[in-house]
Amino acid sequence: MVATVLKLRYRVLGNTLARRPWQLVGFILGSLWGLGILGGLVVGFVALSVFENLEAATVVAVLGGSLLILGWLVGPIIIAGLDSTVDAVRLAPFPLTRRQVMLALAGAGLTGIPGIVTTVAALATLIVWVRWPVAAIVAVPTVLLGVLTCVLASRLMGELSGGMGGRRSREIIGTVVLVVLIMTGPILTGIAALLDQAGGDLWTRLQQAAGILAWTPLGAAWSVAPSAAAGQWLPALASTVIAIVTVVVLWIVWDRVIETAVSSPRQRATRTVAAGKLGLFGVMPTGGVGATWARSLSGWLRDPRYLRQLIVIPLFPVLFAFTGGTDGFMFLISPVLAALVMAAVGYADVSFDGTAFGTTLATGISGRADRLGRLLGAACVGVPLIGLIAVATAVVSGDAAHLPAVLGAALGVLLAGYGACAVSSALIVTPVPAPGDSPFKSTPGQNSIMGLLVFVVWAAVIALSLPAVVPAVVNAVTGDAMWGWIALAAGVVFGAVVAIVGVLVGGRTIERTGPDLLVRIKSFPT
Repeated sequence: MVATVLKLRYRVLGNTLARRPWQLVGFILGSLWGLGILGGLVVGFVALSVFENLEAATVVAVLGGSLLILGWLVGPIIIAGLDSTVDAVRLAPFPLTRRQVMLALAGAGLTGIPGIVTTVAALATLIVWVRWPVAAIVAVPTVLLGVLTCVLASRLMGELSGGMGGRRSREIIGTVVLVVLIMTGPILTGIAALLDQAGGDLWTRLQQAAGILAWTPLGAAWSVAPSAAAGQWLPALASTVIAIVTVVVLWIVWDRVIETAVSSPRQRATRTVAAGKLGLFGVMPTGGVGATWARSLSGWLRDPRYLRQLIVIPLFPVLFAFTGGTDGFMFLISPVLAALVMAAVGYADVSFDGTAFGTTLATGISGRADRLGRLLGAACVGVPLIGLIAVATAVVSGDAAHLPAVLGAALGVLLAGYGACAVSSALIVTPVPAPGDSPFKSTPGQNSIMGLLVFVVWAAVIALSLPAVVPAVVNAVTGDAMWGWIALAAGVVFGAVVAIVGVLVGGRTIERTGPDLLVRIKSFPT
């Protein structure tokens, strides 16, 4: 039965490639890319075996294997949804046991291009251990354990991020990985600093890292052969146990995830709410402005596409603190840069409504009320967040004298951005991810021209915020406190004026363009 599923999977793949020439080209290029990687690895392994350096072989095997498993683990999140030909939900209606389903999915992972390349590359490491025959014999089952770990980890993570664990799990996993990727630089900097404190050159640090990873699920399977080559049988046995336990735990967890996915609906169709509980709609004022305000604020507080922005924005000071220190200029102005990024989040705000924007048009709400409600919803979150970041950076850096200038410039940029977005979102719609999609998933219909529109909006925001930014720059150059207070006043007053003008202009614009925006949204591929 498992073999039948695999045959069907590759028949579907063959038919798809036959009907879509460009996919066939991509498949061929991917195959050639994989062969190129294999060729390079084999040459490297042969060179490594010639030198007969056990320390170098150990570092390469453990670090390379650990990175390989990590790549398989993160890959399904970054490219979620690219290969859904066979999954547990699709196989659920067929007379297959859960074990057969899991074997079929694992087999599909092993027999794809990444699986074949990984398996051949792992077995090619035997070239490194030919000078230590016992290690070469031990390496055969252990590197296959490593390959199996890659496939099981990939399948488990892919199913959690692609829908098997429910929308919330996909959102949490995608957001966590997004934050980790953003913080990769600071994390690596911190690790390098710790290793630097331990002393030694780069090679010593790599050896230390390999020594640590050998006792983790990432590097255990790849460290067995080096330990055997060195005659260290007790560490080799311990690493083997860790590798086996890792595979067993992954299999058990994957089994539970599949059981949950195929025996329960992906998401609840209805939600029970106590009578009279209207949430923010019961708190905000009545009328078009209040209703739009409540809906917009609910989106900022609950929609993962907005929440990811709120999580990323506070990371700006952290990034600059790692790269330039808390006394650096970039750390000082990080609230302004965070405000610039946040100001453009809503540049195509209507796109996030999707076809539900039609209900907004059907209510007959005025364009001015729609623009003002959306602005108030964004400001309820953005203004306090940017203000908090500005105060926190001033306190951490110990430079409270520049706080008025930084806060004024940041608020000026943010409010100018709200005004610019009130107009731009009445003109621009662009394909956006669905609420439960991975943040790394490519959006059908998106193109480079649409992606460049955000830079046009940023240019407009920078130009409109100059009355607040220029005094802040003068304050930074001269140190005159008066310019800082001028920047604060200009940021609040002139920024509010820009925001109001944006609401008025955007309101008139969307009353004219609203139906056309809805037609364009409906035309986007899904």
